Amino acid sequence: MQRSDQRESEQSVDDLLSGVNRERDEAMQAERSASSGGGGRLGGLFSPRVFLAALVLSIGGLLVGGAIPLVGFIGRFVGIAAAGFVLGVVGSKRYYTEVVLAGAIAAGLAFVLSTLFAVFAPFAVQLLADYGVAIAGVGAASGGLAGLVGHYFGRDLRNGLTQEL
Repeated sequence: MQRSDQRESEQSVDDLLSGVNRERDEAMQAERSASSGGGGRLGGLFSPRVFLAALVLSIGGLLVGGAIPLVGFIGRFVGIAAAGFVLGVVGSKRYYTEVVLAGAIAAGLAFVLSTLFAVFAPFAVQLLADYGVAIAGVGAASGGLAGLVGHYFGRDLRNGLTQEL
């Protein structure tokens, strides 16, 4: 036969162990939900991987669109919009922030570099020194807008294709 105080200590150890296991399971579940993108600092607003993919696609679209003769200037923005469109069709979530930022960076850099290499070097340096921020700002705004429009239409097409009639 067991003494009553011995039985009590066994029960309390079992209760303690079950409480520790429960706390550990809750902590692991909270960690999983935080790592899945729902509880981070940005709360799923910005994804670096999608941003890098959008930046690569935007630069690629800018280069391909800019290589078209006679319409190369407008083709750049069509290429950025096409990159946003592709991400809108393929992506299951909204990636407006990533696409707009990638389009703005790609077009802003393209505007500055095209100004630098399209004009006589000493004059280009002076032009960029005087108006470089405005040139980059116009490029960034127009590239961001092109990416936004492309992503919007890509998501709209995806919604139309996946929605039941």
